[in-house]
Amino acid sequence: MTRFTLTKDPFTFILVLICFGSLSLKAQNDSISNTQSLPIKTEIGFPVKGVQGDTLFYVYKRLGASTASERAVHIGNKIDRIFKKENFQADSLVISEEENSIDLIYGDYIVTTVSQTDAAFQNMEMSDLALEIKEKISISILEAKEDQKFSKILTNILLVFLVLGIASLLYWLLGRSYGKILKYLDTNKNKLLKNLAYKEYTFLTAEQEMGILLFILRVLRIFLFVVLFYFTISIAFSIFPYTRGWADRLFLLVWSPFKSIFLSVWNYLPNLFTIVVILIVMNYFIRLVKYIFSEIDAEKLHISGFHSDWAMPTYSIVRFLLYAFMFVLIFPYLPGSDSNIFRGVSVFLGLLFSLGSSSAIANMVAGLVITYMRPFKIGDRIKIGDITGNVMEKTLLVTRIKTAKNEEITIPNSAVLNGNTTNFSTLARKEGLIIHTTVTIGYDVPWKDMHQVLIDAALRTDKVLKEPKPFVLQTGLEDFYVSYQINAYTKESNQLLQIYSELHQHIQDCCFEKGIEILSPHYRAARDGNMTTIPSAYLPKDYQVPNFDVKIDKKDKE
Repeated sequence: MTRFTLTKDPFTFILVLICFGSLSLKAQNDSISNTQSLPIKTEIGFPVKGVQGDTLFYVYKRLGASTASERAVHIGNKIDRIFKKENFQADSLVISEEENSIDLIYGDYIVTTVSQTDAAFQNMEMSDLALEIKEKISISILEAKEDQKFSKILTNILLVFLVLGIASLLYWLLGRSYGKILKYLDTNKNKLLKNLAYKEYTFLTAEQEMGILLFILRVLRIFLFVVLFYFTISIAFSIFPYTRGWADRLFLLVWSPFKSIFLSVWNYLPNLFTIVVILIVMNYFIRLVKYIFSEIDAEKLHISGFHSDWAMPTYSIVRFLLYAFMFVLIFPYLPGSDSNIFRGVSVFLGLLFSLGSSSAIANMVAGLVITYMRPFKIGDRIKIGDITGNVMEKTLLVTRIKTAKNEEITIPNSAVLNGNTTNFSTLARKEGLIIHTTVTIGYDVPWKDMHQVLIDAALRTDKVLKEPKPFVLQTGLEDFYVSYQINAYTKESNQLLQIYSELHQHIQDCCFEKGIEILSPHYRAARDGNMTTIPSAYLPKDYQVPNFDVKIDKKDKE
């Protein structure tokens, strides 16, 4: 006994299409063959059904008090009655000509009447139309009688079993083929499958490729089983006369969606071509706009009042507007764009976007304003609030800063716009940035000496410009000391911490070399018998700690 199972693979499916598809189409053609000779009518025709449910001909006109639909039903009922009579003879169905009509008579029944209106509507003579109808009715009844014979029924049953047997065999072959394919892939997967990679990036590993291949094979196997099952049922139904209608409906059930999709795609082709043309034209226009702004960004094209660093941000805005305009042009040509559902979904999405992105939009607007304010550029050393660092990235939403400690800080553009921004790099490139630091020295040190010491310390510092020359400001005369501020120029605004550190080192060295002690802010020197605060490396080799100077008043002693 053959086991009927839905397992395994796809190879003999072409045989199914060739063998069974032709039979199913033949059954479909048989059911509509009687209507192919009818011309196209401007009125709706009502079909006259034969004994086996097939359409014999159509009735278009009323006759007397009977409408066209009533005439079709009455004719079908009379054909059933004639069929139920034993020993039907085609010669017994005779044509009787009247003055303005022709009757088709079988025994005591007037099966149908052909009027001049019917003949004129069919563009035929009454006699020819009556003869054609007679032949169709006779053939239908004789075929139905033939199909009811025991030998015919037995033959049809055998054909059904044959179809089921062939289908079972095909299922078994598909299952065996699928198993062999899986075994072959498992055995030769190392030869057949390699990692899909480009340079150092691997798109798909061999294991992932195997998983995808197995998934495709499983989907293909299920698809072939479903198709084979569909054709098997369709062919089995088409064998028996009373189930041919089921086969036709089953065929149309699958064919109609594909036909609708094909017709929809065909009818949509003009709109699709229009969309393609719009896309191509807009794409080349955007390329032209990008080329113009790229020339401005590279400072090859100069426009009065338009800075080069505005070029690419402005291009981004223009490109967005062009894409929005392109979408407006394309929208009417999209399928379903005129439906209320499509419009409702569009409004709903727009509402969600507007309600959920208020802060994002505020940052975007701030980003645009910052772009055209030009407070800083990529790489500038800036200070926003209490954050100081180099600008790494500037987008429509945020500004990213890298601090001197390699910390990446993200600041929303709205916060940047609402606060103060200090740019250390803008004027440093041309005029130089003035760095400054303050030293407090006692009144016992001449101010001229202190000025020279601080200027010498600044000139020793790397990255400090020799011109313009450093200068000193006395910023305060306090109770115990004088405040000296050294000012020097540098163009290296990104290395301020290193420059300040080196400047402080040189200030200490120069002070020690000149014998100046840094005793600020509230330190008092008691020289008698005390070591100086200058490091010993800067002192002369013969330096000695001073003795205590004690004075005795002789008068008080006496």
